[in-house]
Amino acid sequence: MKNKTIKIIISILFVISACMYFTPQPALAALGISSVNPSTISNTQSNTITITGTDFETGAVVSLDTFGPLSTNFFSETTLFAIVPSGLPVGIYSVTVTNPDSTSATLVNALTVVNQTPEPTATATLPSSGYERPLVIVVSYNTSRDRIVQGEEFTLGVSVYNAGQNYATNVTATFVTGNLIPGSTGGVVAVGDIAPSNHADFSQRLIVSTDFWGSLATGEMLLTYTDQNGAIYTEHFTITIPVYYSYSPVTTQTPTPSPSPTQANRPQLVISSYDTDIEPLQPGSQFNLSLIVENSGSATARRVTMIVGGGSSSSSGPGTPDSSGISGASGEFTYFAPIGTSNLQTLGDLTPGTTMEASQSLIVNVSTNPGAYPMKISFVYVDELNNAYIDEQVITLLVFRKPNVDVSFYRDPGQLFAGQENFLPLQVVNLGRTSVVLGNMQINTTSGQLFNNTILVGTLETGGYFTLDASYIPDIPGTYDLLVTIDYTDDFSQAQVITRTITIDVMEGFIPEPIPEEGMNGGVDPSIGQPETLLQTIWRFIRGLLGLDSGNTSSGSSTDIPVEEPIIEPIPGGPLKGP
Repeated sequence: MKNKTIKIIISILFVISACMYFTPQPALAALGISSVNPSTISNTQSNTITITGTDFETGAVVSLDTFGPLSTNFFSETTLFAIVPSGLPVGIYSVTVTNPDSTSATLVNALTVVNQTPEPTATATLPSSGYERPLVIVVSYNTSRDRIVQGEEFTLGVSVYNAGQNYATNVTATFVTGNLIPGSTGGVVAVGDIAPSNHADFSQRLIVSTDFWGSLATGEMLLTYTDQNGAIYTEHFTITIPVYYSYSPVTTQTPTPSPSPTQANRPQLVISSYDTDIEPLQPGSQFNLSLIVENSGSATARRVTMIVGGGSSSSSGPGTPDSSGISGASGEFTYFAPIGTSNLQTLGDLTPGTTMEASQSLIVNVSTNPGAYPMKISFVYVDELNNAYIDEQVITLLVFRKPNVDVSFYRDPGQLFAGQENFLPLQVVNLGRTSVVLGNMQINTTSGQLFNNTILVGTLETGGYFTLDASYIPDIPGTYDLLVTIDYTDDFSQAQVITRTITIDVMEGFIPEPIPEEGMNGGVDPSIGQPETLLQTIWRFIRGLLGLDSGNTSSGSSTDIPVEEPIIEPIPGGPLKGP
């Protein structure tokens, strides 16, 4: 009986094993690549490509045949971002994705590299607009996690689209520190060039600030790009991320209240605000950068050192006497450089909940073009247990290039008289190093009338000039100010006005008196007819009786009156003699 029972058990186990062997198992998702976007890129600059597929894992690497692996950023199981460097040889490449477990998938002839800016591809889905310039807009963005928790790092994927009719070149995305703090890259992403009606995708690692308490965390993203003529454009976008809070309940046998979130027992230095003493910043400007630094942590930050441009330190380890060194020479100083002092500032100690003001003297490089430039700032310090920390943040400084023009008279206008029309020979001269585009030039004053006092200037090359000949009729004598205004649009597409004041003196009006002509009758013109006297009338009558000229002589000289003619008698033997 015992042997029979054993046989039955063995038979049952055999049947179960056979069922398990022959039962089909669900197939796992296979690693694969479905598309690469954009499929055509230029080798004149670096480009970010998006690889879409299935079963991607964290740590997956994108590579090109005959070239090698690319810098890869894992976004999700279906999306990877890879940076293709500039200078890649022209050709058609196959794209391969390799997971950490050595499994790989290849999409043959997926990427075409050309040596010029590519034409728009037929895969664009949005129509181009009527803008005769590049116009980059955000089509969509998403996160690598469904639930974003305060203090945890996640990846933000952004898809942008060029809705203009020109190429957008050198597209750069800058994430401004706020509720969302940039991680890994410092908040600056080089997107590359975007052809009209084309997309571009990129990603950025972000962290929700531990100081933020709310349901929606917002961050500002700046897109800066140029057209093919070098004109600079900047677009502002707001990123909104839902934030969740996780609590770690304590499992006990008795009911206990849910724990509330607490801050980490460490210092945390943040820049709450910053400002410059010169507005706006221009190439060559020397300015002072002022920052308000706040300790938002729960412990005291000791021996705080601020490193402008970014830096690092090496510590001998937590809980041991500090012998760390601070390095600030590896920072970024292409556009801004310290002047007067180094880029390291010792701030001392900062207790929790307090603030201090720090400053740094800087100069804008003369070769800096107008635009928005991020600046990395690091704070190196230790806590009360001698644990070393580095807090790195990014601020953004705006650089303008204001027109450098002179407005004056191009010749001496002479004396100006009240009540009379006077000419104002004005000119505007471009004294800057680059050409400028100016709008309307207008002259105004508080008294009198101005004519021909508005004109459109247009483009002025370096050293070029433009003249305006206005007419001015002052009301009364005195000293007046001529206000000259010139409109223009700055590098951030904002309307601006240049104003200059010219002071003029107006004299009393001068009216010349006529000079009488000298005549026979005390300066009276003899050609003007005079009234005829009675004697002149009688004399004309007698001349008429004698057959002589009896015309009216009143228009002649008033001395034309009859005189007695002498009677001449002959003398015998001699010539005739008069009386």
